[in-house]
Amino acid sequence: MNDDSSGTADLSVAPSGHIDPVLASWASGMVARLPDGTQLPPHSERCLGCGPANPHGHHLEVHRDGERVVAAHTFDDRHVGAPGIAHGGAVATVFDDLFGFLLFTIGELAVTRSLNVDYVAPVRLGTAYTVTASLDRSEGRRLYVSAHLRRPDGTEIATATALFMTVTIDHFVRALEQP
Repeated sequence: MNDDSSGTADLSVAPSGHIDPVLASWASGMVARLPDGTQLPPHSERCLGCGPANPHGHHLEVHRDGERVVAAHTFDDRHVGAPGIAHGGAVATVFDDLFGFLLFTIGELAVTRSLNVDYVAPVRLGTAYTVTASLDRSEGRRLYVSAHLRRPDGTEIATATALFMTVTIDHFVRALEQP
């Protein structure tokens, strides 16, 4: 959470006095605390993880389940590494994107600081996996999160942990202003 512990993200105006309306709308949507059971909206239409308009993306459809988020996902030929196996980077992308959906349960803007993935077994193409993520704890601006990718029989195939840092909208404004 932000330093004032109010439970809402700081969407104040950037030092330049101007925030792009598209960015402001995106940021407001990202911090909405949506109710349990809700299918959560994509981060953006072209998001690599969840954007429906990205032909190379994973097209994740994520639901809120209490204080965690859940998605069903099948890796396909766009995600191949070794024959019949998903590329490790594709698996990491799904975990990272799913962590981003936790922001709907937290009510804060945040960005990935570090991401660690443990590949327990090969992630096969064409298998319907369940992916879950949850917030383990928060310490100031630090959000510690974890996720699991499981086969339909419940066997754990991969896990991930990450450190996210809460930010204000100014973080994104500055990134877009840089050459």
